[in-house]
This record gives sequence, structure tokens and C-alpha cells, in this order.
Amino acid sequence: MPGFFSQYGSTIAELTLEHLWLTGAAMLCATAIAVPAGVWLTRSPRWAKPVIALANILQTIPSLAMFGFLLPLPWLGERAARIAIVALTAYALLPILRNTYTGIRGIDPAVLEVARALGLTGTQRLFKVELPLATSFILAGLRTATVTCVGIATIAAAVGAGGLGELIFRGVASVDNRLVLAGAIPAALLALAADGGLGLLERWFQPPSQ
Repeated sequence: MPGFFSQYGSTIAELTLEHLWLTGAAMLCATAIAVPAGVWLTRSPRWAKPVIALANILQTIPSLAMFGFLLPLPWLGERAARIAIVALTAYALLPILRNTYTGIRGIDPAVLEVARALGLTGTQRLFKVELPLATSFILAGLRTATVTCVGIATIAAAVGAGGLGELIFRGVASVDNRLVLAGAIPAALLALAADGGLGLLERWFQPPSQ
């Protein structure tokens, strides 16, 4: 085993960084899309069901099929990393979008009435009242989305995007359980670390009344 780590240690570290980069880029994209979209849905609730349903449909597409659908696209197909980031972003949208919408819609109407009575504009209410009160819900969505992305990112190796999935696929192809574990264990640890860290943030921002 020491010989295995001396041989593959640098590869594991490099692929772990690739895995983190793919997941981080996808989460940034998903957050930039889903949080504003969730806020917009609270202002236009008639669109909530169809938009959330669309995000739900994206979530149900098998990961290999998603990568396969994106592969022939001209701009995306030029670089495997783009395919991976777009696919991971699609999988991360639903929990962030739904939790943003639910968190803001769940705020006590009396609190919003007080904010209006104090003369706060719509933008001020959003940033000073609604988003702070919904932060724990949004973080719960981010937590779920991040863990999902870390897991699905292992499939990105199937299209040559790198990440810890390379070791898993290589191990399966060569029937080498050590390589499979070398990819699976760091991926699981990343998911646990993300879940634990965001869980702490979620509890930190949770209102005392909840």
C-alpha cells in the first residue's frame, strides 16, 4: 500500500483538485442562476410550478445520458470540462431554486408588512429582510446540490473531463480495486466535508425561532 501511494499520490492530488474545480465552477454557475430565479419566482408565482418542474426534469436525466446529450454540441464539445460544468450545473439547479423560492415564500407575512410600514422599498426588503431570513433554506439547497455535484462529477471522466472518476474508470477497466478506492474514497471525503461545512453554516444562519 505505501508503494501504491508513492506511485499514485501525486495523481490522486491532481485529480482531486480537478474534481474540486469542476464542482466549484458548476456550483458558482448554478447559484448565479438559481438564486435570482428563485427570487423572481416569488414575484411571479404563476411561473413557479412550470420552472421548478423543468428543473426537476433535468434532475431525473441519467448522468451518462446528460453528458452524451451535450457531447455533440459544437461549442461545448470542444472542451470536455465545459460539458461537465454545464451538466453539473443542470443537476445543481433544482435544490437551490426550490429552497430559495420556499425560503422566501415561507417568511411570515407580518414581517413583510412591518418592513413595508417602515418604508423599505422592494429591493431593500429583499436584501435586508427576505434573503437574510431565507439564508438557512438557501444554504440547505446549496448543501444538497454540492453533495450531488461531487458525486456526479465522477462521471465526468467518461467524457475526458478529468476528476477522481478517472481513477474509478481506470480501476474498473483494469479490475484493480485499489484504483477504484483511490478515486471513490477522496470523492466521498469531499462530499462529507462539503456536507459538514455547509451544514455548520446552515445552522449558524438559522433564525432562533426555527
